Formats: sequence, C-alpha cells, structure tokens
Amino acid sequence: MARPRGPRTRRRRMAWLVAAALLTFLLGGSSALAWGASGGSVDRKLYISADSAVLIDWNTGRMLYAKEAGRPRPMASTTKIMTGLLILERGNLSDVVSVSRRAAATPGSSMPLRAGERLSLERILYGILMRSGNDASVAAAEHIAGSEAAFVAAMNARARALGAYNTQFRNPHGLTALGHYSTAYDLALIARAALSNPVFADIVATREKLFVTPEEERQVTLRNTNRLLWSFEGADGVKTGTTSAAGKCLVASATRGDEKLIAVVLHSSDRWGDAARLLSYGFDHHRLVRLAAAGEVVRTVRVLGGLSPRTVVVAAGNYAAALNDEEMARSRVEWDLPETLRAPVDAGEPVGEVRVYVDQEIREAYPLVARDENPRRTPLRLFLRGFLPLLRWLAGLGLG
Repeated sequence: MARPRGPRTRRRRMAWLVAAALLTFLLGGSSALAWGASGGSVDRKLYISADSAVLIDWNTGRMLYAKEAGRPRPMASTTKIMTGLLILERGNLSDVVSVSRRAAATPGSSMPLRAGERLSLERILYGILMRSGNDASVAAAEHIAGSEAAFVAAMNARARALGAYNTQFRNPHGLTALGHYSTAYDLALIARAALSNPVFADIVATREKLFVTPEEERQVTLRNTNRLLWSFEGADGVKTGTTSAAGKCLVASATRGDEKLIAVVLHSSDRWGDAARLLSYGFDHHRLVRLAAAGEVVRTVRVLGGLSPRTVVVAAGNYAAALNDEEMARSRVEWDLPETLRAPVDAGEPVGEVRVYVDQEIREAYPLVARDENPRRTPLRLFLRGFLPLLRWLAGLGLG
C-alpha cells in the first residue's frame, strides 16, 4: 500500500521539479548562447531595448540580426502563433465549437466566451490571433485534440519538426507556467512557417474584423492588438504577448516589394520601437537576390543511354539569397551542373546545385533537379515510344 504524501513530501517533490526546470533552462540557454555567438551578431549602432531579439528574412530564413536570440525565456501570448498554425493544419474552420466551462474560465485576455456558447472555429481563430483570447485558445484546443493536454503535445511535436528545439509549450495561450518557454529565434522559425499559410497571414494582417451574430442580433468587432499594423509601412503581422514574467513581447512581420522580414523582441521596454527599428534596419541594409522560381527551367543536360537524349533541369523551390550592402559587392552565383548525365534519371533527382558565394564562403546552396523521368534506352522502350503515339492517332481516326 502506497504511503500517503504529506506536506513535506509534496514540498520536496516541488523542489525537485523547480530544480529540474532550472537546470533544463540553464543548459538550454548555454547551448543556445554558443549557437548565437556563431549564428548572428549585434549591430552596435542599432539600439534594441529587448533582452532577446532577432531579425530573419522570411524568404530564405537567414538571420540578419541577433541579440541573445537563442536564450530560452517566457514568451507570453506569442505562444498563440503555434496555436493558430495547428488549428489551420488540423481543424476545419466551418466546424462549430461548443465552449466548455473550463475554457470560458481561463484567466487573462479573452474574446470573451461564455460556457455553452457555440460559434465557428473560424471566429475562434480570429479571436485567438487578433484579440489574443486565452479562453478561445483552450476552446479550440479541446475541440481539435479532445483535451488541452493532447493539443499541447501536438504543439511540441510541431515545434520539433520546425527545428524549434529550444521551445517547450505547457499550454496553448502563453500564461506563465513552469517549463513554458521559447527563444526569439525559435519564435521566428514558427512565425515563418505560420506565415506560409495564406489564411494565417491574412488574419494576422487584419486590423479589424466585424462578426455578425444573428441569434443574438448583435455585432462583434475584433481589433488587432498589434499596433504596428497602423504605424509601420508594410506591417502585416504577427502577434503580441504580455505577462509579468515575459514582459512585453512582439513577433512582427512586414513586406515591401519582394522582401518580407520577421522581427522578434522579448522582454522589451519599447516593443513597437524595437520591432520598427529592426524591420527598418533589415529593409535599409539588406537585399533579396532572387535566383530561380520553383519549377523554373535552368538548363537541359545531355543524358547518355537515356530514352530521351536530354533532361530538363529545374529549380526544386523558390531560391533567393539575402545579402547586406557590403556582401552584395563581394558575392557571386555559381550554377554547378554536369555536362552529361547517365541514364536512368528519376524525376526530382538532384543533379546539381546553385550556390551563392560571399568571397570564398558558401552563403546559400540549393538543389537543381531533373524535371522528368528519363529511363535507360532499350529496344522495347524505343518500340513502345514510337508505337503508342501511332495507336493514339489511329484511335482518333476511329480505326484503333
């Protein structure tokens, strides 16, 4: 028979939990700091009040600025970027969500929701990303995963899949909890993935949204908590966050022409100014050099022993490089492709690379792939290649 736990046992267990969480935080922080030293630098001329900050190029993922970008810390409602992404990936926005008592009683910022209220998942998502509703986050989590805990497990799995290894979620809303943390860099990675979803991108760029509730004969207007949408040219996202532990946080994005940037500031005394300075710095001092669009034909290459004498080589994705003013003058692009290939060649098979060099350093490297299958040439394949078109032609005449 198990011994009942008294107050002393519970206190000892809590002490071990706190110690373990602190050790995890420190170890994660030390490894992240080592990464940050080589992965980015602070421009001393750029004043950023935030304890942690990062600026990345959305197209390439390149980090353009970093200040303690790999140090884990509380991130408040910027948590909801992942919540919104998972809702879009796993949910159906036309679903009707029934709000539980537990969801309606969630403290902090709210839509607000009432227990028993029924509304669409789409409206819930707007309430999460625009109004920063904690109640809405729990309601959506319960609807999609069956429980808040199951949804949080999915959030953590998705973070790992995105490479956000210094992030751990304990809830879908961002209220302070032991072991709930992220980094400026990880949040930029998560925001980059979320902004690739057009519905997410549209919602976080919306300043105000009017919802009509016919059964109650009333209108509800949601206003975005991100003030940068009104004050910074090209601003189009993403999410605010504020708690006493995390301080004032902001994940911000902006687009000008072909360039899209993501800035993250955590525990900032001037989050609007910090984010605006980071984004302006990125637009003023960096250029996006486009190399090729997804599927764009780069070259044709001769194929030895192939059913077709040549294979078309294309870009496998949208390729670009983000370079600062100084790097532009020292950069060059090399297209590395063989003169000939040997059959068989599979569709999508990497056959070369395009590389962007700054001096002798490779800044970006992207695969170039075969567009179509090109099997080995055999007598049977040659026969079928000539015979099948003839059959199609005869069928068109009604003679086949």
